[in-house]
Amino acid sequence: MSKIIIANWKLNPSSPIDAEKLAKESDVKGLVIAPPFPFLEFVEAIIKKADLGAQDLFWEDSGAYTGEVSGAQLKSLKVSYVIIGHSERRLNLGETDEMVAKKVAIALKDGLIPVVCVGETRQQRDKNQTAAVVEQEVRIGLSRAGAGSEVVVAYEPIWAIGTGSPDTPENMLKMVKLIKEVAGRLNVKVRCIYGGSVKSDNAEIFLKNPEIEGALVGGASLKAEEIKQIVKIAAKY
Repeated sequence: MSKIIIANWKLNPSSPIDAEKLAKESDVKGLVIAPPFPFLEFVEAIIKKADLGAQDLFWEDSGAYTGEVSGAQLKSLKVSYVIIGHSERRLNLGETDEMVAKKVAIALKDGLIPVVCVGETRQQRDKNQTAAVVEQEVRIGLSRAGAGSEVVVAYEPIWAIGTGSPDTPENMLKMVKLIKEVAGRLNVKVRCIYGGSVKSDNAEIFLKNPEIEGALVGGASLKAEEIKQIVKIAAKY
């Protein structure tokens, strides 16, 4: 199965015109573009080769949930993938492992592919708690997925996001083994991808490993030539 590269635009760009321009310039096979919610329709209308992703969803399909977006609504906009449990949401909005689990369940019910983010802080890493943190986030986060479900898990060490200092492929391979062991106990099939300061000049050291099945890219995805180069590297493997 080919590797998957996900462009997480986060809270960027600032206008539909800029979103359309970036989408048009980034539109290549093997890429999932995840723009902010207001730009999903604009991006979907532009892309011909890339897949469409969303940055979050709520755990109910309808109801009195002001400001939320459902999996069913995303599916109606031709979204295929949805990022769940990104560390920025866990940190800034108090998202818990249980909330992640409920979102994974509804995403699967609505026919979306969940991209579940897990990873430790610098303090946790310094205390040798990485394995314990990741094990818990995977175990709880996938607990409602259901046997036989297929999920993408993005290992994103929090200390590496936006710092310009990615983790090592060696540690990522350890995390892949751990993630697959935990998911296996739940009978959930996972594809493991890496995230955290991924750029075109470091992507290959991760992507050349068969066990690392793609990348979740943040800041570098806002530069069309940069993200296309990462996709090109991934296509080699």
